[in-house]
Amino acid sequence: MCGELEDDGPTRIEELRANAFLVHARALLAASERAAPHADPLIASIDKLFADALARAMRDCDGAPEGRGYDMLSMQPLAFARLAGLLAAHLSPGEDPLRRVIEALMHGYAEADRIEADHGHDHGPFGHSH
Repeated sequence: MCGELEDDGPTRIEELRANAFLVHARALLAASERAAPHADPLIASIDKLFADALARAMRDCDGAPEGRGYDMLSMQPLAFARLAGLLAAHLSPGEDPLRRVIEALMHGYAEADRIEADHGHDHGPFGHSH
C-alpha cells in the first residue's frame, strides 16, 4: 500500500555488523578463557558475570531465526541497559552510580573498535603482524 514499507529482511550492512559482533564476542570469550582469574575474588566474579552475559548474548544472536540476528543484536543493549539502571538505582547516591554506568558503557563502545578476531594466541602488549 502507499506509504507502507516492506520489511525485506536485514541489509548487508546489518548482517556484517551482526557477524562482526559474533567474531568479537568469540575473541573476547577465548581471551577470557585463556586468562588467569583475577586475584581479587570480587573482580574475578565480575569478569565471569561479563563473560556469561556475553556468551548468552552471542548464543541468542547466533541462534536467532534466519535473518533476525541483527534484530536480536539491536535489542540486547536495551535489556542490558535496563538491568544496569535497575542495579545502579540500588547503590548509594554518594557513589555516583550513573557516572560509573555511563563510563562502563563508553568503555565497551570503544572496546569494540579494538577487538581482533581470535586466532589462537595472544599478541601481548606489543602485538605483531601476520
